Amino acid sequence: MTGDEVDAYCASLPGTDMIVQWADSHIWKVSGKVFVIHGPASASISVKTNSVETAQMLIDAGVGVKAPYCHRSWLNLQISSDTEEVHHRIASSYRIIRAKLTKKAQAALPPLPAS
Repeated sequence: MTGDEVDAYCASLPGTDMIVQWADSHIWKVSGKVFVIHGPASASISVKTNSVETAQMLIDAGVGVKAPYCHRSWLNLQISSDTEEVHHRIASSYRIIRAKLTKKAQAALPPLPAS
């Protein structure tokens, strides 16, 4: 994948928006909460996992490394990884963050796509 393909996939998820922050990082959010971080020239993305243990298991399995400057539940993986894996990690991060929104914020979003 490329950074543009990451952006296109993130944009396809309901209720998302992107801001450029920290020099040139693309920060993807749903209702103001971050679910993906990547630099357009970077070869990696950072995504949220459901727990520190899940992130560590994925790190131990070689899927990625600890995401720099993020909580230990975040994972950094190469966008050159299998496209399905990258899509899965982005979608999982999106769903984790969306599920933590208030009920009011969730209700204001377009419906979730079918899994």
